[in-house]
Amino acid sequence: MEKKEEEKIIKENPHLQKYLDDLQSKMERPTFYSKLPRDLREEKYPNLIYPTKGSVFVHIIRTKDMEGKEYHAIEPSLDENGKVKRDQMLVLLYEKTPSWKTVKTDDEIKEAIRALMDQLTVIDERSAGVIKLSGGKLRLTSVEKLNIEYDITKNIIGGGPLEPFMRDPYLEDIHIITGENVHLIHKVFDMIKTNIFIDKAWANTFSQEFSEKIGSPVSEGQPIADGTLPDGSRVNIIHSKDVSLKGPTMTIRKFSETPISITQLINWGTFDAGVGAYLWLCLQYGRSLFVCGETASGKTTTANAIIPFIPPEKKIFSVENTPEVQVPHAVWQQLLTKSTGPKEGHIELEDLLRAGLRSRPDYIIPGETRGIEGRVVFQAMQTGHPVITTFHAGSVTKVIQRFTGHPINIPKPFMDNLDVVLIQMAVERKGKRIRRVLSVDEIEGYNKEVDGIMSRKAFEWNAVDDTHTFKANRNSFILESRIAKMAGLTDVMQIYDEFDRRKHILERMVEEKIFDYYEVVQFIWTFYREGIKSLPISI
Repeated sequence: MEKKEEEKIIKENPHLQKYLDDLQSKMERPTFYSKLPRDLREEKYPNLIYPTKGSVFVHIIRTKDMEGKEYHAIEPSLDENGKVKRDQMLVLLYEKTPSWKTVKTDDEIKEAIRALMDQLTVIDERSAGVIKLSGGKLRLTSVEKLNIEYDITKNIIGGGPLEPFMRDPYLEDIHIITGENVHLIHKVFDMIKTNIFIDKAWANTFSQEFSEKIGSPVSEGQPIADGTLPDGSRVNIIHSKDVSLKGPTMTIRKFSETPISITQLINWGTFDAGVGAYLWLCLQYGRSLFVCGETASGKTTTANAIIPFIPPEKKIFSVENTPEVQVPHAVWQQLLTKSTGPKEGHIELEDLLRAGLRSRPDYIIPGETRGIEGRVVFQAMQTGHPVITTFHAGSVTKVIQRFTGHPINIPKPFMDNLDVVLIQMAVERKGKRIRRVLSVDEIEGYNKEVDGIMSRKAFEWNAVDDTHTFKANRNSFILESRIAKMAGLTDVMQIYDEFDRRKHILERMVEEKIFDYYEVVQFIWTFYREGIKSLPISI
């Protein structure tokens, strides 16, 4: 971060200046970053600050007397005098609320709080430490007003003590266990301890309040709740001490507003440009693909990253329990299951998939296939609809076993409706946790003689040198038998020229650091619409 930008941020956020002043005698001044480069994870003793949304900042720190890296949230706070003024402001707000227009969304509520506070505040920079009403308005300094607005917003509609985490775009998961400091899965620093402690007195009340935010209240009789926050983040709460011995626990899987791009995944080594080029051809030419792996292996991230390979004029139909699929296409029919209210009004994934088959989509994307809805997924593929979905399985063999076994029970001869199985895992390599595509397998079909499904390894990850090998080079069943003819190639081996062309495009995009998701989308779609010569970089 440039010095002028750093000085401007500090000037606009007195709580940040105070934090830095308190640090001054303890350690060196932290380095400020506007964006976090991924190679910071290599820092053994980081000392850096970065901004999140609004007035919240994060200090990543490890000193030589710390066991590991720590995440310290820096947010506006109130002293005792400020808390009294906040309580007075709340009284004034409640008095005004009945006359205010109806608001529904969190953003509308935030705007209403801001507008009402403007009406109810007199800015007086000399009023620090003075509690005074003037004509039905509260005298506040500009800093007090900002701090009180933040406090009210975070506790009424925000995440309460978790608010700093909800604002941080670098977080994947938030793990809350009673009697422990909150831990996070950070996109740069992996698992990291925070300075937010969850005590028993607070945990019970907060877990109940948070469960109400997701529309699934917990109680001693119903101690487990799953739901979605307004921003799309997925929440799991276990409330009762009968089942959670330490007290309430909560896991929040944060929703990323902007998906990770295919080029960013290539740059991170999740897979290489060859795998990307192969997936590009598969989705361009209507092949069905399952992205499989364990929990938190990055399945949905990869699925979202490859969706832009679907040609832009296609109609996409997605069905999910919680909204995680992100589609940039203009014609996107996005449906969600319904599990609240009277039971007769519940809508299951299977119901939506059946409805989707009647809406003439070009591609069907069930966000995640788990159970009997897998039958409808295969019905869709049998009727010629390409399907992209995620699935919990650690190998192509396990995928086949789960789909042909109970409760899905797909007949083995039908398995060849599926074209490609991608296996992705979170693995430990040289002491670091990384996500890698371990394999890409092609489904060839059912072999009656052995009563089994024949598959072919297209790509395989080599853990020793962290590379991907194109095992099916010049020997790909999907490229030659399923895609080449659709591409209008008289010589099926020409499909490898198309593969090489797309691989080179992706490599050049990475070289040019074209990582922004929406820029990548436009790049790929420009290639579809206008050809390779119209691309903004030399290929």
